[in-house]
Amino acid sequence: MNIRFGETQTQEQTFTFEELLAGLKVNHRLILWNDEVNTFEHVIYCLIKYLDYSDSQAEKIAWKVHNDGKCNILEGSFTELEVYRKILQQEGLTVSID
Repeated sequence: MNIRFGETQTQEQTFTFEELLAGLKVNHRLILWNDEVNTFEHVIYCLIKYLDYSDSQAEKIAWKVHNDGKCNILEGSFTELEVYRKILQQEGLTVSID
């Protein structure tokens, strides 16, 4: 007895190495938003500790967030930024990925 199951045809799609890399390099932005909860000191501390900003860079970002309501603090792949978003949210900061 021969049993034959339905055959599924798949179409193979190929990509060049450069095309694969281009897909991985889609840049997103991690945005820090102003809130009424966090102090300047805490925001600056988090930027230095987790994003390796200098004291003066972190202070400039904190003032930009305070004055403009938000600031792009990091660019990269969605996967990379998602890690930082979770860390900064655990610290109480308001961040999103654009």
